Amino acid sequence: MLSKTAAASFIDHTALKPDVTEQQITALCAEAREHHFPSVCVNPCHVALASSLLQDSDVAVCTVIGFPLGAATTEVKIFECRDAIKNGAVEIDMVVNIGKIKEHNYQAIQDEVRAVVSAAKVHPNILVKVIIETCLLTDEEKRQVCHALLATQADFVKTSTGFSSGGATAHDVSLMKETVKDAMKIKASGGIRTIEDLSAMVAAGADRIGTSNGVSIVL
Repeated sequence: MLSKTAAASFIDHTALKPDVTEQQITALCAEAREHHFPSVCVNPCHVALASSLLQDSDVAVCTVIGFPLGAATTEVKIFECRDAIKNGAVEIDMVVNIGKIKEHNYQAIQDEVRAVVSAAKVHPNILVKVIIETCLLTDEEKRQVCHALLATQADFVKTSTGFSSGGATAHDVSLMKETVKDAMKIKASGGIRTIEDLSAMVAAGADRIGTSNGVSIVL
């Protein structure tokens, strides 16, 4: 099991519920500073605030686009991406069109992700993480979409939004790692509440952990 100090280095400290307030975002950012989490992950409406609060820190600002369903058009996702970066986001967690995965239209997935990555990578050092919502996919669909993402220049593949029928599992992380190997990193999110949960995901191959329980994990 990881030490609590080591665990902190994996955590994207997350607040994505619809009723999150500016006061809660302020507290989230203060906690991330204190524990040196890699990032805070907030909804787009809170990016500017989080960016202003963290501008002189080692904590990045991450946001979500196409969230949580992935069903917006590619053009809307591109706009969201550009707007988020303008407001200070340096990490973009995008939800792909899950229906296209279920149709096995992996070319459409590649085209969409490439378009968002292209919009993001105009700016240096922007990371793009691609959420595939593993709980809605078969193992073969997980393999196929991960394989398709290898051609997109996205930085991470991410398990889950945390808003669907299930979250991350060590099985899914291991399967994703087996497919992408070292060509992409992996973010596990959804249902990770304890240091034991986090350690299991890291052991399976996760490079980042999205959780709203970051403070309780490291204390």
